[in-house]
Amino acid sequence: MSIEVNNESGIQVDEAGLVALSRYIFEQLYIHPQAELSILLVDEPAMEKLHIELMDEPGSTDVLSVPMDELTPGTPDRPTPQGMLGDIAVCPQVAQVQADNAGHALQDEMLLLTTHGILHLLGYDHAEPEEKEEMFGLQRQLLSGFTGKDAPAETTQ
Repeated sequence: MSIEVNNESGIQVDEAGLVALSRYIFEQLYIHPQAELSILLVDEPAMEKLHIELMDEPGSTDVLSVPMDELTPGTPDRPTPQGMLGDIAVCPQVAQVQADNAGHALQDEMLLLTTHGILHLLGYDHAEPEEKEEMFGLQRQLLSGFTGKDAPAETTQ
C-alpha cells in the first residue's frame, strides 16, 4: 500500500504514527493492499484556502477529505479493488487547539483526525444521527484497537 505524508504545516508531527494508523485501518477494513492514500499536513492559511475551494466555507478547519476512486470497506472474502483512496488534509494548528480543549495530546488528536478523514474517504458521513453513530463508533473502535487504549474524546462534529 502506498501511504504518503507531506508535512507543510511547520509543526512536528509523528508522521510514521499516521502511516502506521493508516495501514492498520486498511487492514481492519479490508482495503486492497495496493490502495493509495495521501495525507497532507498544512498550516491554517493553507487549510482555509482548501476549505473555501473544496467546501465553499470560510475559515480554517481540522480535516478535509477528497475521495478519488470512491472505494468502500471490503470484507475478508472481497477486499476493496485496487485504486486511489484519496487525499486528506489535516491542520496540526487547529488539531492542537482541539486537543488542548479536549484534554489530550496533539498526537491523539492527529490520530483521531486521520481516522476521521479516512472514514470519509470510504464513504462514511455524520450528517444524520444514524450515520454519526455508525461513523463515530467505528472511529472509536479503530482508534482503540490501534492505540490499545480508549479513543480520545471526539472533537470533530
